Amino acid sequence: MLTLRQLRYLRALAQHGHFGRAADACAVSQPALSMQIKELEKELGVPLVERAHRDVRLTGEGAEIARRAEDILLQVRDLTDYAAERRSDLGTSLRLGVIPTVGPYFLPAVLPRLQRQYPELDLRLHETRTEALLEGLVAGDLDATILALPVPDPQLESMVLFEDRFLYVTGDETEPRRSIRLEDLQAEQLLLLEEGHCLRDQALALCTAAQPAAMRRFGATSLATLLQMVASGYGTTLVPEIAVSAEIKPHAGLKIVRFAPPEPARTIGLVWRASSPRKPQMRKLGTLLKETWEEYGSVPLSVAAAI
Repeated sequence: MLTLRQLRYLRALAQHGHFGRAADACAVSQPALSMQIKELEKELGVPLVERAHRDVRLTGEGAEIARRAEDILLQVRDLTDYAAERRSDLGTSLRLGVIPTVGPYFLPAVLPRLQRQYPELDLRLHETRTEALLEGLVAGDLDATILALPVPDPQLESMVLFEDRFLYVTGDETEPRRSIRLEDLQAEQLLLLEEGHCLRDQALALCTAAQPAAMRRFGATSLATLLQMVASGYGTTLVPEIAVSAEIKPHAGLKIVRFAPPEPARTIGLVWRASSPRKPQMRKLGTLLKETWEEYGSVPLSVAAAI
């Protein structure tokens, strides 16, 4: 008899194109996954996979069945979510995604509050780039994500949580300016994170009109590494205000300058599937996150005196 486990294994195989990687993603052995795929082929009466020496390829029928399996698994997840929504304000479990340029700075304020208000909640966090978070959300692997808006996908809904202003950072501690304009970036050597980071895309969008003298790309995948480059004299950069207290310490060899009004900012929001039966829960979660930010954001940044 066809099982949901078999459909999950087929979905993993379609995503990874490799029995070993699919098995790792499903936390099972490769022979166990391969056996279940063969059982599924036997049950359906059609070949699903073209097996090669290293990689695998789905047949035409296999690709279509994998697509339909994705829809079935999402509906099953929505069914369990519906039942969970009836049991608790936030359900019994929550799979929450967050982008790396928000998670380390916002979650320390959020997690204790969630623990106090929902001690029975099984919270599972997933921190990665925006593209992967959105894929996980649409596939039903995540319940909600915290990321930068807008998200132009009709399958998704969102709630604005807060505005996160950008600050200019230089390694020149003698920088005389108290504020800077976007146009002033024309003379700067601007450092950005590697491609794929939404923060890089946001910075590029802000700098479109300014057209800095050079925008240098490094293999840096974190703000901490990027700021070390700035402190070492490789150039300047833009950082979101939420990260300043954690990443920029006194006497770190960095000077922070605010932008003149209107200050450029990114909008951080909570995103969930429009079809999810847990929408009331997601809105409740969004309200909790907004309230947390209002308390967290009202605390003066430790670096404010240096700005």
